[in-house]
Amino acid sequence: MVLAIAMRELRALFLSPLAWTILATLQLILAYLFLTQLDTFMLLQPRLAGIEGAPGVTDIVVAPLLQTVGFLLLLISPAITMRVFSDEKRNRTLTLLLSAPVSITEIVLGKFLGMVLFFLLLLALLALMPLSLYAGTTLDGGKLLSGLLGLSLLLSAFAAVGVYMSSLTEQPVVAAISTLGALILLWIVDWSGSKREQVNGVLQYLSLQGHLESFLKGLFSTADLAYYLLLIATFLILTIRHLDQQRLTG
Repeated sequence: MVLAIAMRELRALFLSPLAWTILATLQLILAYLFLTQLDTFMLLQPRLAGIEGAPGVTDIVVAPLLQTVGFLLLLISPAITMRVFSDEKRNRTLTLLLSAPVSITEIVLGKFLGMVLFFLLLLALLALMPLSLYAGTTLDGGKLLSGLLGLSLLLSAFAAVGVYMSSLTEQPVVAAISTLGALILLWIVDWSGSKREQVNGVLQYLSLQGHLESFLKGLFSTADLAYYLLLIATFLILTIRHLDQQRLTG
């Protein structure tokens, strides 16, 4: 049932021009940035050739590209997730959905999975750019896989936050703005530079960007993995509890 709901959400996304517009626009922007980074690498390559341990194409081209993907999707993901539950509320179909012979947990997980599948499809298309470098050079496969894993976890976190915010309102625009605000806060939470070491450590751990950077450097840490999984689980549980309370109150 979860998979059926997920596929229904994915089909609904592709029936609207929004998904296609986002896919096309992102491809154009990132293709331009990719070619720009590649041109920079070609200019630097003669100088780097004689330096031992110099950064390679993965560090100069791929890692910055993936980091840009993360930030751009932070700005775009609210537009993808804003209608998940808000449209159901606005069209008065949420009550019918909640009364269906399926649990709220399955509904939430299905809608979340639908968003994640869209983001993973988008990521797969974008990954073709760095993979094309294999035709003329050698990539650090470990760093590339680590970066893609980090982005997958990041996008799943975006989806979880967006699903929760969408469950709070029947206005998609309000859901989008709330999601964007929450994600930006989580992105820049460690920018405060608190003088208290304990506070600064907590803020750094809460930062979405800090954990992504670790993956982009090829560093796989269970702490980074646990952060994303806990963040995803927290917002999904909040969504389930909110909808359950709404069903009980009618």
